[in-house]
Amino acid sequence: MIYEKLIEKSKEAFVMAIEIYNKPTIKYRVEGFSFFICNAWELMLKAHMICKFGENSIYYKDNPGRTITLENCIQKIFTNEKGPLRRNLIKIIELRNTSTHFITEEYEMIYIPLFQACVLNFVEKMQEFHEVDMTQVVPQNFLTLAVSMKSLDENAIRAKYPEEIAEKILETNHRLVPMIQENNQSFAIKIEHYHYITKDRNKATSFVHLDRDAEAGVKIIKELKDPNNTHKYTMKTALKEINRQLQKAGLDIKMNAYHFDLFNKVFGLKENEKYCYVHKIYAQPSYSYSMQAVELIVDEIKKDPEHMIERLKISAKK
Repeated sequence: MIYEKLIEKSKEAFVMAIEIYNKPTIKYRVEGFSFFICNAWELMLKAHMICKFGENSIYYKDNPGRTITLENCIQKIFTNEKGPLRRNLIKIIELRNTSTHFITEEYEMIYIPLFQACVLNFVEKMQEFHEVDMTQVVPQNFLTLAVSMKSLDENAIRAKYPEEIAEKILETNHRLVPMIQENNQSFAIKIEHYHYITKDRNKATSFVHLDRDAEAGVKIIKELKDPNNTHKYTMKTALKEINRQLQKAGLDIKMNAYHFDLFNKVFGLKENEKYCYVHKIYAQPSYSYSMQAVELIVDEIKKDPEHMIERLKISAKK
């Protein structure tokens, strides 16, 4: 049946995209990823259209021997032209079309936020449209794309490339940066690097030294934290995400505010800044929670879904 073949080929194309991008020996990661991820989306959306509109919907009316393009599929399924997911796909299609003529390694630094969002969007839509859990095909930890630690240096690009090529790279970057800022995570996953000072070398992931004779000055920042990024969940939105993950895992459990409060008491979430941020600008403090808090609760429930709540009630009374 054509539906099953489309789904299987879509999964294979998705795996190819991930493997190509995360393999360090491949130089054409951007081109390879953009080609296969677009192929994965096209096959998956055509399978969805067959279910929703019938098999004839994936063929041109005036040419029934030829299937429609990915752009056509996107227009039919994601009808909001300003939707972040649709805009993400359109930009990656543009890159795929460009890559047959011109790509430099700097494009990786420009497009990685869009690539990562595209991967997560695909996993979400494959589950929503076809009830296929892609984490059973590609382990969850491999869905995170390898990120270049280099930053885009305008002067270095101008020195490295002829003027026309340099301007094309920089213009692409300048065009995408504001779009990344104004859209949500369905369009781009922001890649940010934070540096901290620690005396314990075992806790460090990279090393620097301070040179008092250096011409350029720096300021040592003890701590930088934006709770809007690190602790973005209210209790209500955290519960929504927890229940979504539980449903995805096939668990018939509905968490509510009482259950969440039990986890708070037993695991001391509010006392651990890794899980909870306390906003103290008002007389009555408010709380926001991190993804780690969500994952902790989901993982604990998965260990013993039938008895977890009862065990929490007992522990909370002690």
